[in-house]
Amino acid sequence: MPIYEFKCQKCQHCFEFLLLKTDDQVTMQCPSCKGQDIERVLSTTSYVMGGGSGSGSGPSTTNRSCSGGSCTTIDLPGPD
Repeated sequence: MPIYEFKCQKCQHCFEFLLLKTDDQVTMQCPSCKGQDIERVLSTTSYVMGGGSGSGSGPSTTNRSCSGGSCTTIDLPGPD
């Protein structure tokens, strides 16, 4: 269930919208001014790496030499 963030172009109010099913037909409008001129904005994430219960090892990095200098690969925990 993704949560989308929107901004009303009329009153500049930012709000979130929870999409329960991808095939839902909804009328999007600002909860503040009821305007329908809204724009989806890029939301920030709240992902925390490592440290939680049940998590294995945290993220790891691998440094190596590349033609452009040095390269770093970050390996995140999770299913392969």
